[in-house]
Amino acid sequence: MTTVRLPLFPLNSVLFPGLVLPLNIFEERYRAMMRELLKTPEDEPRRFAVVTIRDGHEVAPSAQGMPDRTALPDRGPAAGFGDDPVKAFHSVGCVADAATIRERADGTYEVLATGTTRVRLVSVDASGPFLTAELEELTESPGDEAGALAEGVLRAFRQYQKRLAGARERSLATGAELPDEPAVVSYLVAAAMMLDTPSKQRLLQAPDTASRLREELKLLRKETAIIRNLPSLPASELTRGPTSLN
Repeated sequence: MTTVRLPLFPLNSVLFPGLVLPLNIFEERYRAMMRELLKTPEDEPRRFAVVTIRDGHEVAPSAQGMPDRTALPDRGPAAGFGDDPVKAFHSVGCVADAATIRERADGTYEVLATGTTRVRLVSVDASGPFLTAELEELTESPGDEAGALAEGVLRAFRQYQKRLAGARERSLATGAELPDEPAVVSYLVAAAMMLDTPSKQRLLQAPDTASRLREELKLLRKETAIIRNLPSLPASELTRGPTSLN
């Protein structure tokens, strides 16, 4: 088993390979992570791993409003994640490559990263100023009939887009071209669909591309039928994800 050790960034959302991740960094543990990443030469990838939080808080509690002024808030790299952080996270995450790390005047950071490779969480180290993890890199196997499944998913996804745009009484932008490489299709659709975090996590950790596409086809047909029957169903922008507070 080949493993790699990287800084660990837990989020309440799922990052997929090929997808862009904007971050607003203000907590000290993640600011320390960015300072460390900035030591990496510009011609080398500034990598960290993103895992989805299973149980815990993305932002550590602050000291404001505490009745006992002598008591200290939960601080440190594992704040909010319990005594054994590895149990607080889903086991499969994604490596992110930080293309831009910009420090603001107040010491916070604006980061723009892109998901690259899926990884499996082996262990978590909380001994430093930020979490680090030992990770096993996961290969992406195509599986059976991935090409045909990708074509079906793209057709279903276009129909889903049309229904979603109609439910919001918005016009559908048709200028953007969708990819045809099965793995890329599977990740793009997984990120773009209006799904809850556990559903997205299941798609991320699918054993191969074909399995992910099969599940997406089922979900697309189900969600399109729901939107058709409930045209006033609220939805957010299809291609815009929320910026993490961290």
